[in-house]
Amino acid sequence: MTPDDPKPLQPGQILARGVARHLSALGFVCVEELVPTRGLRVDVMALGPKGDIWIVECKSSRADFMTDSKWQGYLEWADRFFWAVDADFDTDLLPEDSGLIIADGYGAEVLRMGGETRLAAARRKAITHKFATHAARRLHYLRDPHMTPHWD
Repeated sequence: MTPDDPKPLQPGQILARGVARHLSALGFVCVEELVPTRGLRVDVMALGPKGDIWIVECKSSRADFMTDSKWQGYLEWADRFFWAVDADFDTDLLPEDSGLIIADGYGAEVLRMGGETRLAAARRKAITHKFATHAARRLHYLRDPHMTPHWD
């Protein structure tokens, strides 16, 4: 997607927008679709005012959740992990030890904080650098949509 050629948001992207708006109000900055390591792509990664790293996986339907076999690989890349779903989603499907956010395209609310597992210093430094690089590349691409993107 470029500023010259906008495409409609998918349901998960709409949830991600609401999540990012809410987390921004809490002092976090967010990027979407970040690749922490080969084979994984998180929906939302958030960097908190004290350096906390949160990952939020946005699920737009039961089928979307049931077919996600990679989410447990995200746990080692964040201090906290959350699911973001809309108000109609059957939250009984979601693991109780993870965080829960109810969202729509305009905002969100954290209903349950997941357990915290602090990242090791080296992992925190690596993922914070990846976060910053990803955010800078996204900004550059928005300013210069005709450049060739080099996503990690």
